[in-house]
Amino acid sequence: MKKIKSNTKIFAAFLNKTQRIHGSLMATAILLILGGCTDFLTEDLEGDFSSSTFYKNESQALQAVNGVYNGLAFSSLNNALWVFGDIASNDAVKGGNPGDQAEITYIDEFNADANNGIISNYWAFAYEDIARANNVIANVPSVPMNESLRNRIVGEAKFIRAYNYFNLVNIFGKVPLKLQPQISQQAIHVPLSEIPAVYQQIEKDLADAVMVLPPSYSDSEIGRVTKGAALAMLGKVSIYQQKWANAINYFHQVENLGQYGLLDNYADLFKHKYENNRESIFEIQHLTDQDPFTGSALNQWFAPAQEGGYYFNAPTQDLVNAYETSNNGEADPRLDATIGRNGQPWLNGEPFNAAWSPTGYLTKKHQQPLSEIPSSLKGDGDLNYIYLRYADVLLMKAEAFNETGMPDSALANLNKVRARARTSFQGTLPNDLLQDITTTNTIELRNIIHHERRVELAQEFHRYFDLMRWGKAVAETALGPEFNYETRRYQPIPQAELDANQAIQ
Repeated sequence: MKKIKSNTKIFAAFLNKTQRIHGSLMATAILLILGGCTDFLTEDLEGDFSSSTFYKNESQALQAVNGVYNGLAFSSLNNALWVFGDIASNDAVKGGNPGDQAEITYIDEFNADANNGIISNYWAFAYEDIARANNVIANVPSVPMNESLRNRIVGEAKFIRAYNYFNLVNIFGKVPLKLQPQISQQAIHVPLSEIPAVYQQIEKDLADAVMVLPPSYSDSEIGRVTKGAALAMLGKVSIYQQKWANAINYFHQVENLGQYGLLDNYADLFKHKYENNRESIFEIQHLTDQDPFTGSALNQWFAPAQEGGYYFNAPTQDLVNAYETSNNGEADPRLDATIGRNGQPWLNGEPFNAAWSPTGYLTKKHQQPLSEIPSSLKGDGDLNYIYLRYADVLLMKAEAFNETGMPDSALANLNKVRARARTSFQGTLPNDLLQDITTTNTIELRNIIHHERRVELAQEFHRYFDLMRWGKAVAETALGPEFNYETRRYQPIPQAELDANQAIQ
């Protein structure tokens, strides 16, 4: 399925207006903080729109939710979800020049503090997107427009709010649960919520979204959140809380929609021409050369220097060693689809050179060949990011079945993923590579599923979060003696939030 760029162009075209709307609401909040002079509070706000004059028709409601999507792209990718998901794990190190982006090194070494810029920026962008979603959720229900479309727009905003809170709660632990537009002291100064309360709100938002989102969209709307995405996220959220039966139920509902399946060739998942394919469940859209910016910066973060890149997120030898190899040295095809390694074909067709990276490896996912994105546009790519795909669902489902004493069902889902890897092999598959798993021992199968998630989803920013949800023993074994699960699992709340939010004790 080809990528329909008009949808992303809509997001770009309306972003300036959306930013002005949000800016006006923030201006109101600033006036409330200042207080003391009623003239300030009664004076008209400067700018094109305020919440009282903007949310008046269908077009404006769509503009507002498109701005939420645009904020999503910044909070997830261009602002370092990859740092928390990959570099903090045992799959990658910072890479780049030794002194460049030193704050990422602190995260990699588990000694970041509240003044860390990467942490502060991620927090700010995530809560900016939540604020945009809150404005939509609060204001769009009163807009006179088609009821079905109105409900869908609110459902889209609730999904994105839930997605942001899911990332926040897994990066920071307890966080302020801000659910209202930032136009009052009470909405601005919000205390930390306990982790179960955050999950409860995430589940509520996603359940609401399921009720109103469609299973699919017309070509001009591809990229918007679907019912399948909301159901799959509910399953993922259940997995993270070890609600195994609930997860299985949600994943069954995803499959019953009949919308999803595995792409035939694993490597095609990460190519521009195959974006928004049948395996993609939730994909963050990007488009290059737009004003305002809607591209992906991952091209530049991860590319080698000679392509105008910074060669960050460098895969570790430990990750490379995790892939199966036959006795004759043939590798799981997912290895060379994921990682550039010495002598193997790189994105442009030339052999990869180990000297391009401090570890000898670079990630191939999230990058495009120079024929698609030249060096001059390296930081403005149009390759989408797949956050949630069908293979991930199959592996989570396998995990849930195994944990509930149904190993045969677990094996059926696990082996579907391995079978696709086999079909991606070029040439005759060696007899000792990627065979079906047959063990029904719970502990053995658990370890195999954990391993399969690592190689199937490598460099897709999930590894650290998987290690954390699997618990202290797994996490500390993988991350080594410098990592303490109790004291280092979560990042510190940014100092800027501690200073500004009077409700945090």
